[in-house]
Amino acid sequence: MYSYSEPIARLINRFSRLPGIGPKTAQRLAFYLLNAPAEVSRELAEAILEAREQIRFCQRCCNLTTADLCEICRDDSRQGDLLCVVEEPRDVAAFERLRDYRGYYHVLHGAIKPMEDIGPEQLKIKELLQRLQTEPITEVILATNPTIEGETTAMYLAKLLKPLGVKVTRLAHGLPAGSVLEYADEMTLASALAGRREI
Repeated sequence: MYSYSEPIARLINRFSRLPGIGPKTAQRLAFYLLNAPAEVSRELAEAILEAREQIRFCQRCCNLTTADLCEICRDDSRQGDLLCVVEEPRDVAAFERLRDYRGYYHVLHGAIKPMEDIGPEQLKIKELLQRLQTEPITEVILATNPTIEGETTAMYLAKLLKPLGVKVTRLAHGLPAGSVLEYADEMTLASALAGRREI
């Protein structure tokens, strides 16, 4: 069986450790970099190192930023009493693309996953509770993913936050526009039924 020389095998191995990158994609990326001009590899390496060195957590919302406070937390025109809790920084980007939400965010950096030994203490929940003590927040929107882990995290947070006197809401889940009931999975259909509203 043919095996690559050590530097190539190591590069393929490093790429294959990235989420969503299988062996074939890792091999394709490795050979792309080996065949590209040297500055392409150098620029990629520099961009990775620069991001690792300069990016940190926002002191307020735990989003990724290069400053003490992220751009959103520095924006005084946003609705200060509304807080949307999300799992990951990419979820903030998804909401911001909508341009409909004008409150602030709090990033948990994950969800409760007992099978992976990720409990509430590994998430940015302590920071969330501190914010609720110091900021005039009246509503917390739990915008975790509609997965088992996301639902578990939302239920845990709801039990934790309700006694604090803030309104706790959950994103509605249901059928996407243009879908057919016959092809909807049970979880989506159950969420659509539970989240029904009067018309």
